Amino acid sequence: MNLDSIYAEARYRAGHFVARNMGCMMKSRHAEAYLCTLSAPKRLRRMPFNPTLTKRSETAMSPTAARKPGAIGIRAKQAQDTRAKILKAAIKVFAKQGFASGRVESISKAARSHDRMIYYYFGSKEQLFVEVLETIYAQFNEAESKLDLDLDDPAHGLEQMVEFVWQYYLDHPEFVTLLSSENLHQGKHAKKSLKLKEISGYAISVVQKLLDAGQAQNVFRADVKARDVYLMIASLGYFYNANQYTLGAFLGEALMDKAALAHWREVIKDTVLRAVRLQLPAETAVMNESRIA
Repeated sequence: MNLDSIYAEARYRAGHFVARNMGCMMKSRHAEAYLCTLSAPKRLRRMPFNPTLTKRSETAMSPTAARKPGAIGIRAKQAQDTRAKILKAAIKVFAKQGFASGRVESISKAARSHDRMIYYYFGSKEQLFVEVLETIYAQFNEAESKLDLDLDDPAHGLEQMVEFVWQYYLDHPEFVTLLSSENLHQGKHAKKSLKLKEISGYAISVVQKLLDAGQAQNVFRADVKARDVYLMIASLGYFYNANQYTLGAFLGEALMDKAALAHWREVIKDTVLRAVRLQLPAETAVMNESRIA
């Protein structure tokens, strides 16, 4: 353990000491240094004390520093940045290794942070994974909110929706991988989230607007449900991407070739539109005749 590590540990312990004593300030000028020596290995405890190590912490704890304009804002920004870096690193590690194999040490290393900061901001590895799931869904919704769906032509609007979801899965393979990992755990982390229902509610509301527009124009069935349409779009896209390797081996096809991807995208569009379009009596008769023939 080097001096930087010892000092960082001392500051961490000192912070908890102050928090436990509800504002009782550490009077000793060298309190952090004392904690530093206590947390250091025995072979380092005899090292001479360097007062300059506490200068920075003394300045930070002084009343003058506390009253500095923007000081709290800067600290909050730094904390926000650290938290965001940990989340970003966790998404990469969990997507690559899964929840079970993704280690806290790997995440802190990827975030260029410390293990204890993960526990400080998230409490546990499990809660970190819950927030990873919330984050990737929120990112999906944010991208979806930027869509300019064609409500004047709701059939075209649904095609736009299919194209967006399909392309998002292709552009963000970590999204598919993380959901697959969570499904292996039977959704136990997702069930702990208080935000996912709110997020899913928004996604379904987007589909509902398209259905309302289509029903108002008498081109969509009145009995179709937004939830069902959303499940159709999501499942047809997710299943293809999540099982691309096994399906490719089973069918003996290169499912991720450009032509194959474009073909399946059009299949999804056609399937969704056939499910929601209002079939007029004449059209129904023609379809029945073609089936009989």
